[in-house]
Amino acid sequence: RTWSAGPFMTVDCGHDVKFNGEENIQIFDSSDWAERGFCKKCGTNLFYRLKSANQYFVSTGIMSKSNQLRFDHQVYYDHKPDNYEFKNDTQTMTEAEIIAMYSPDNK
Repeated sequence: RTWSAGPFMTVDCGHDVKFNGEENIQIFDSSDWAERGFCKKCGTNLFYRLKSANQYFVSTGIMSKSNQLRFDHQVYYDHKPDNYEFKNDTQTMTEAEIIAMYSPDNK
């Protein structure tokens, strides 16, 4: 939430991701096992990347066909603010479940 002021909506794009204008991307290490990318010129949130798997979760806000995507799961659900609730039924994962799944220390 600190990064986006709300839920960060992404698409799991795997590891084969190419960006136009890569010279404009700034990387921030958000943990030992993940990083975030944003535009150096305008500050737009671009992606969240799991380092060990080189797995990109790309912001739906930068996709031209984001209205064709299906919202099916939420992560860090135990940190969700009380002031919002999504209408559709989704899979939910807690912080502990996410860390257990992706942290290299747990592999």
